[in-house]
Amino acid sequence: MPGFRRPSWLSPKVLRTEVLAGLVVALALIPEAISFSIIAGVDPAIGLFASFTMAVTIAVVGGRPAMISAATGAVALVIGPLNREHGFGYLVAAVILAGVFQIVLGALGVAKLMRFVPRSVMVGFVNSLAILIFVAQVPEMHDVPWAVYPLLAAGLALMVFFPKVTKVIPAPLVSIVVLTAITVAAGIAVPTVGDKGDLPSSLPVPGLPDVPFTLETLKIIAPYALAVALVGLMESLMTAKLVDDITDTHSNKTRESIGQGIANIVTGFFGGMGGCAMIGQTMINVRVSGARTRLSTFLAGAFLMVLCVVFGPVVSDIPMAALVAVMVMVCFATFDWHSIAPKTLRRMPAGEITVMVVTVACVVTTSNLAIGVVVGSVTAMVIFAKRVAHLADVTSVTDPDGTQVVYSVTGELFFAASNDLVGRFNYATDPDKVVIDLSAAHIWDASSVAALDAIETKYAQRGKTVEIISLNEPSAHIHKTLSGELSGGH
Repeated sequence: MPGFRRPSWLSPKVLRTEVLAGLVVALALIPEAISFSIIAGVDPAIGLFASFTMAVTIAVVGGRPAMISAATGAVALVIGPLNREHGFGYLVAAVILAGVFQIVLGALGVAKLMRFVPRSVMVGFVNSLAILIFVAQVPEMHDVPWAVYPLLAAGLALMVFFPKVTKVIPAPLVSIVVLTAITVAAGIAVPTVGDKGDLPSSLPVPGLPDVPFTLETLKIIAPYALAVALVGLMESLMTAKLVDDITDTHSNKTRESIGQGIANIVTGFFGGMGGCAMIGQTMINVRVSGARTRLSTFLAGAFLMVLCVVFGPVVSDIPMAALVAVMVMVCFATFDWHSIAPKTLRRMPAGEITVMVVTVACVVTTSNLAIGVVVGSVTAMVIFAKRVAHLADVTSVTDPDGTQVVYSVTGELFFAASNDLVGRFNYATDPDKVVIDLSAAHIWDASSVAALDAIETKYAQRGKTVEIISLNEPSAHIHKTLSGELSGGH
């Protein structure tokens, strides 16, 4: 057909990669979704339904192809108290409202704020996620039958060495199938997926949340909904940025933000617990399995429901050791080992290392990615402001006849630099005419204008005149607008 361009995922090689990646992710999603359901205090089926509807919806409306969105621990932690205090109906209503908030925030351009997240925060985010994913696996390796440990070791060995034989079939899928076959055939008694909870036997049905539609309900759910919206967006946008870097491609963050909102609304109406992008499953999909299109995301959700509804008894027999092995490999693949190499640390500025460590410490301590990113970004901004403030300099040249002095100010003038500016002039000994040359400086804020006003005032008190020259156009505009209008500048 003229003008028809075949989607990339229709090529046999890409199609095989996407289908197998979707299957691996679906298998890995099952125990995660059940675990997050327990954190939120809801039935395991609720988390599985949420993962199904989130993945399928975001595959269509999201802005970052191949990224996996499903029920997450971050959202479960935020929404859990609401479910315990007010009941499941309020949880569902909050998820729907969170989706509305995300659409509004996306339309307002909140995604553009991601450019203010420094690389050191991004590295800290990635490393702390790897640590959190590993910590989440520790309970599955503690106080378990001894057979779990050789199974875990075998799973890791398969994932390390199988790709050297062939990369046609994802190593995690091979590992899961082989370990399941061994445990079932040998009758080895180890914890399985079925031990986490019953899998659903039918598809979710849409419906309205069972809550009174009153202002009082809105007051109860609004704070939780806003928290879910912010945490979900931050985790999703950070994950999208990470996938952009891995795949060397650009994605539409505004569309992703609005897509997350739509996915949460759909999930809420289907009785799910809400969610956002999942770093662990996304890394399995993109980095380990090599998926690159929306098909893998869609199939991850579709396979999840098929596995639960049709193959529930088989999936229930998968040993947790197999899935733990997959997640441990994800940890190693996710962690930025280069960032902690002695060679890198020796060359990296102390401020950058501090920001990375602060981000990791906050995330690991609070298990909240949003807190870590915000604290890390604020720390980076403070360090940056302190560093830039020292770049502002003042030099003076007095005319041979002693009638005037010219001060040359260089650098960026903003609140941190302007505090020192006032003390750099010789008010008592300077001649009667003072020229301040700002050709090599830039005025950024009201603090700098107030500082220049204070300098003029101090000279005027001694009967001396000040002339400010050579401002660039933006600096001249802000100076003209604010000069003389700022009280407390002297």
